[in-house]
Amino acid sequence: MKETKIIFGFFALVVLIFVAYTVLRTVPIDNCGENGKGIGCIELPAGFSIDYYAENVEGARSMALSPNGTLFVGSRGAGKVYALPNRDGDNKADEVIVLANGLEMPNGVALRNGSLYVAEISRVIRYDDIEARLENPPGPVVVNADFPSDRSHGWKYIKFGPDGKLYVPVGMPCNICEQEDERYGTIMRMEPDGSQLEVFASGIRNSVGFAWHPETEELWFTDNGRDWLGDDLPPDELNRAPEPGMNFGFPYCHAGYIPDPEFGALRNCSEFTPPEQKLGPHVAALGMTFYTGTMFPEEYRNQIFIAEHGSWNRKIPIGYRVTLVKLENGTPVSYEPFAEGWLQGLAAWGRPVDVLVMPDGALLVSDDKNNAIYRISYS
Repeated sequence: MKETKIIFGFFALVVLIFVAYTVLRTVPIDNCGENGKGIGCIELPAGFSIDYYAENVEGARSMALSPNGTLFVGSRGAGKVYALPNRDGDNKADEVIVLANGLEMPNGVALRNGSLYVAEISRVIRYDDIEARLENPPGPVVVNADFPSDRSHGWKYIKFGPDGKLYVPVGMPCNICEQEDERYGTIMRMEPDGSQLEVFASGIRNSVGFAWHPETEELWFTDNGRDWLGDDLPPDELNRAPEPGMNFGFPYCHAGYIPDPEFGALRNCSEFTPPEQKLGPHVAALGMTFYTGTMFPEEYRNQIFIAEHGSWNRKIPIGYRVTLVKLENGTPVSYEPFAEGWLQGLAAWGRPVDVLVMPDGALLVSDDKNNAIYRISYS
């Protein structure tokens, strides 16, 4: 009799989980499309709205905007780099132009003096005078080919800093490990011509997004925490590096307070710089930006938006959203969702990758799962 009750209880639990999943997966919010997909599913604070800026941008990842309004977009698995001109200024891209194809995870894009810089796994290349040649792009110039060739965490986010140097991260080629090569687990920087490559910050597992505070010009960056410590550990990180030479703890210490089970005995967490803000565990925090526009209410000025790509192996998925970190006197005081709805129940139809503030103050969000660029505006 006791065994029968146990078996019955087990099957009842299975049925309950299935029903809960079905309900979560199929009941959309107001205006959410059929099967819980589409921008009608995205929840935003009052006064904000979202629309497509561009569709059919396969694997859309990092973004860079030219002074003339052309949006350049990298990808990862697609191996493509795109140009999205907006000649009529109607808040939608006119077309999607494939500038380059067959590249090795060309995730990162950056602009300087009319040249488009593109980061592949082991090199950074450059396309000169690119906007004058969108229909007939020039061949690439190799800027620097001295980066590791590991595909694991090898895709790169790049951006020019206030010092005029190009910042290039090099992720650790593992979930958790030590490496003798000092390039791994860093954010590096170099001159625009590829010379004077050096380590700026270390102890970083895998950063795929950073930006400089518009007033202090200090570097802030996201970092993805290690896997297989459970669903709730460790947090992803938002870090601040006001000067070169800082170490953020990987692989010895996670999030400033969690000694690694394998490597934690080798170093003490007190030796390293802790994060400014602990983010959700395994949310895959990627692109980030400081809001410098004037369209959004004043309370958003100089605050941080983060694109969270979403967890890949958590029992209950989290992330798949854009979050907001509010600062007071340069210190985070809150961390909260800003745009969410790409995750419906246990299934995601979109995955935010990068965020970019437009000249009119709108916020663009790239999505490599839904192959889209969204425009978030306020009125």
